[in-house]
Amino acid sequence: MPQRTVYIVDENSNYNRIDKFLRHTLKDFKLSSIYKLLRTGCVRVNGKKIKNPAHKIEIGDRVTVEYSGKIEYLLRLKESRKPVPYNIPFNILYEDDDLLIIDKPPGISMHPGKGIQIITLMEGLMGYGERKGFKPFLVHRLDKHTSGVLIVAKKLDNARKLTTLFRERKIDKYYLTLVKGKPSKRKEHLKQQVNGVNEELYYEVHKTFGDSSLLMVKLMTGKKHQIRRQCASIGHPVVGDDVYGDRNFNRKFKKDHGLRRYFLHCHKMSFKHPKTGELIQVVSELPDDLKRVLRSLESS
Repeated sequence: MPQRTVYIVDENSNYNRIDKFLRHTLKDFKLSSIYKLLRTGCVRVNGKKIKNPAHKIEIGDRVTVEYSGKIEYLLRLKESRKPVPYNIPFNILYEDDDLLIIDKPPGISMHPGKGIQIITLMEGLMGYGERKGFKPFLVHRLDKHTSGVLIVAKKLDNARKLTTLFRERKIDKYYLTLVKGKPSKRKEHLKQQVNGVNEELYYEVHKTFGDSSLLMVKLMTGKKHQIRRQCASIGHPVVGDDVYGDRNFNRKFKKDHGLRRYFLHCHKMSFKHPKTGELIQVVSELPDDLKRVLRSLESS
């Protein structure tokens, strides 16, 4: 027996795109299930079948989701718990009535998920928001082991505006990363396509060591694992990265210099404030664990 549910888009659920609306509305559904519902024609907007995840929605639209079969196949695994507010101390780099920009520590996941049962960053932001009287909205992400600048919106409208700034490349993003070897070019523009999606960055060699180099990377697009993947594609993987990099090199480097994660840090972001238009520039210095690695390299 098919199951059919109707949702009305209101000001609190207007995420512009139909896939984002469904991700926030069908919170217990796996992401793969949501995109499968779209792909197989199970989603309608105002009676019209919608398959394009980027379809624009507006306040007042009527969204219908219809599916058959066992719902448990569509839901997230039960071990993926719901986020709970926690009190986590943050190093705040910038804050006003609309924005919160923190210095994300390494080793903390953004969201609860499969196999993630420890406290997450979002739960810490929820706890801080409860104390300060706002609801946090993430507008971009950093991997678990990546540290540095993280922008959080305090209002949904500002979250939409910041998301647009990211999409239109109006937020300058700079990362520091240590890579294996010495690139042949001191400066380079890397551009490639992965599954039909453009990935683009610029890098400049900041400093070289015996068997590694410190790069300043300007990230033009912001795809998952992009810096790690693109650096590996030119033969200079991020040090400590066992997914795209050289495990044997990483094992020896860890023993010699004490690196406990991959060396990747979001160093700086600059953009125009979504409400005031004021230029905001925020810098996060390298955390102590990465500074120790550089000192070890310099003394070796």
